[in-house]
Amino acid sequence: MTTTSSLTFQPVLERIAEEIERTPGHGRAADYIPALAACDPRSFGMAVAELDGTVYGVGDWREPFSTQSITKVFTLALDLAREGDELWEHVGREPSGNPFNSLVQLEYENGIPRNPFINAGALVVTDRLQTRTGDAAGELLSFLRQESGNAALDFDEDVAASESAHGDRNAALAHFMAAYGNIDNAIPVLLDQYFRQCSIRASCADLALATTFLARHGIRADDTRLLTRSQAKQINAIMLTCGTYDAAGDFAYRVGLPGKSGVGGGVIAVVPGRCTLCVWSPGLDERGNSVAGVAALDRFTTLTGLSVF
Repeated sequence: MTTTSSLTFQPVLERIAEEIERTPGHGRAADYIPALAACDPRSFGMAVAELDGTVYGVGDWREPFSTQSITKVFTLALDLAREGDELWEHVGREPSGNPFNSLVQLEYENGIPRNPFINAGALVVTDRLQTRTGDAAGELLSFLRQESGNAALDFDEDVAASESAHGDRNAALAHFMAAYGNIDNAIPVLLDQYFRQCSIRASCADLALATTFLARHGIRADDTRLLTRSQAKQINAIMLTCGTYDAAGDFAYRVGLPGKSGVGGGVIAVVPGRCTLCVWSPGLDERGNSVAGVAALDRFTTLTGLSVF
């Protein structure tokens, strides 16, 4: 284990990349979106961003990929900054224990999703941000561009269109919650915003940098405050308990950091007060999390001793 006072991240990342390269079995790329199905499941990139904006990387760490559900973290932060605790009247903070696109719990719980990171909860958060901004996806993209320092970040219209074409379950979730009065906007508008936010392409470097406001306890890259310290703690806590769907307990056990995955193969993680990480490898396990990504984060916390525990 390396002590944090003597820690240099580049050798750690290189060691992890070498170990991942020797590991058999990297899962399967998501197959319900053609652009994701075409990805090589053995691709691998990893980046670490320090609080001053210094970034270390290895492998395909500058290769843009489909962020998918990782963007739910940023949409949550943008809405929580605007409406505060009122948000929690519309979405819960508990692990679901069910797949990310499940409808099962909504009927038992009167249209209130368990947490902001399952699809139903993310739809509610996007809906509320849409009401407050008039363009939730555009607000998100602007934020990611500013925090990452990459003005070239953009939507992938082909991915958004593909998700829309296969979006019946998300539409069902939205209509069901609307029946309980928990959706404000027209469903087609909400779904368009949601699919566009999930389609954003970014690299490990971009996402590690964009996430550092959570390691800085709510302070953005330009030193302005987005969230209170308490709100940043809340988001980190929900990432730890809910950020990898029904595998969140195993992720907390293995990695010990707040994290959020996406079916594009990316995973972001936060070491509060120290750094942020993003790993990308498109091969997924049966729960939709990157096999190599989770393994790499496991090795990172083991080698460095950086964990919230």
